[in-house]
Amino acid sequence: MGIGMGLNLLLLLAMVATNILSLYHLSSSLQNKPSKSSQQVPDHLLHQLNTIRATINHLTHLRSTTADPDTTSKPPIPSDLLLYAHISPIASACHDHPELLHRYMNYTPYSLCPFDTSLSESLILRGCHPLPRRRCFTPTPSKPIPSSYKTNNPFPSSFPDTAVSWSSYVNCKSFQCLVSKYDGFDMKVESTKFVNPKSDLDLPISQLLQIAKSASSVIRLGLDVGAGTGTFAARMKLHNVTVLSTSMNLGAPYNEVIALRGIIPLHVPLQQRFPIFDGIVDLVRFSHAVNRWIPTTSMEFLFYDVDRVLRSGGYLWVDHFFSKRLDLEETYSPMIKKLGYKIVKWAIADKNDTSGIKNDEVYLTALLQKPFLK
Repeated sequence: MGIGMGLNLLLLLAMVATNILSLYHLSSSLQNKPSKSSQQVPDHLLHQLNTIRATINHLTHLRSTTADPDTTSKPPIPSDLLLYAHISPIASACHDHPELLHRYMNYTPYSLCPFDTSLSESLILRGCHPLPRRRCFTPTPSKPIPSSYKTNNPFPSSFPDTAVSWSSYVNCKSFQCLVSKYDGFDMKVESTKFVNPKSDLDLPISQLLQIAKSASSVIRLGLDVGAGTGTFAARMKLHNVTVLSTSMNLGAPYNEVIALRGIIPLHVPLQQRFPIFDGIVDLVRFSHAVNRWIPTTSMEFLFYDVDRVLRSGGYLWVDHFFSKRLDLEETYSPMIKKLGYKIVKWAIADKNDTSGIKNDEVYLTALLQKPFLK
């Protein structure tokens, strides 16, 4: 209170001094009937006026920063928001990667944009979702999809090479090459998934739909997180269920293939908030992409974003999640169970490949149902 009164007094004295100097200059001008040259304000008086004005501005700033904190101070930023800003894509993250942004924006205006999917994904994975380039045109395949290609078949024998702009990809320039180097592009293999169980970790779609039917629940809309080439959504399509598939390309045309199978791909990373409204999805599935490599904090946000989009009575399917056995017991199982969902299926088995044996890793498949609000 004392500081505020002192500043107010100083402001009053400064304004009085300014008025006195102004009156002095006016009166002296009238008495002396100055010529054109003498009508100029003397330098020493200008200097004094400028000094006083600067003092007033400084005092006004001090007054605004020392005013009553109850009326001018901003509320503290919630700690959860600060934490989320460090792990989730927020536009301000673009400022942290000026070199990548410079490369991304280095293009010739009014021509084709560069073929640089990997560069844009590098920014996205670092939390920067740059706006579309304003003055270049997105490159698309030079030839249309052949009219003979049946877009209503989610498990075609082959895909037309002309449907992809291969300039963005270094390792392969054809679908035949992709089949030999990447998982998910061989439709013969993909067509066998989600049909017949090979172990307790598997959940065939027929069994999933039967579980929902027995609980008087309907599965109409779904979300597949880390969907690869969209095989789960393709299989659900045959049961008249619409599933959105999130996927990153990461060196291969995963999003293009999802679209070729008649499914909607969402080009978003795992740490991004789902672009879906609250409480409208019947099913969310975590694919093999969701596993122990995701930081624990990010994983927790992921689970609660699932809860946000999932309707009451909807299902969360954690499919072949792998981690170290100890981490599953001490971290991930408690994290999942904090949701308070009904456990419909909970199966754990050893991960028997080289990495699994070396690191004592296990798989978890869990099906959980979100409870109805009371």
